[in-house]
Amino acid sequence: MNLIFRLLAVVAAAMFTVWRDRRTGLLEPSSLRFRVWPTDLDINLHMTNARYFSVMDLGRTDLTIRVGLGPAILRNRWQPVLGGATIRYRRPLRPFQRFTLVSRVLCWDDKYIFIEHRMETRLGLAALAVVQGAFVGTKGVVAPAEVLAALGTAAASPPIPEAVAALRGQILSAV
Repeated sequence: MNLIFRLLAVVAAAMFTVWRDRRTGLLEPSSLRFRVWPTDLDINLHMTNARYFSVMDLGRTDLTIRVGLGPAILRNRWQPVLGGATIRYRRPLRPFQRFTLVSRVLCWDDKYIFIEHRMETRLGLAALAVVQGAFVGTKGVVAPAEVLAALGTAAASPPIPEAVAALRGQILSAV
């Protein structure tokens, strides 16, 4: 199955959830179920590394819509971007295998929002990633405080986990 069909299905389901007034809380996880299709495979007949990140894009899209940011993104012409990512592969995802992607906001700082993505199978964790994302508007990077204001909250960030602190350090030292 082509990724565009997955994207359309994810957006439709997320919008339906918001329309039914069942928004996801900012720090609550979002879960999506998928299956590994032949177009997801590499030469070793397991899901190719790049597809993990493409599926995680779908998780962030779902999470963004479900928390209620869709209208603010459209109104302000914000574009979601990644500033960094780290991933740990634990088990291969085989052809036609079912897996669940669980995405959740971990924390944020003055510039970035950090999101965890877990790919889980009935055998356990297949991959774990932490991404550093932001929204970019016409005036540059949109501060997480402004994103939170669009949700009607001024919540403080949860404590920054060690994995996120390490990711931030890697990105800052590379600049």
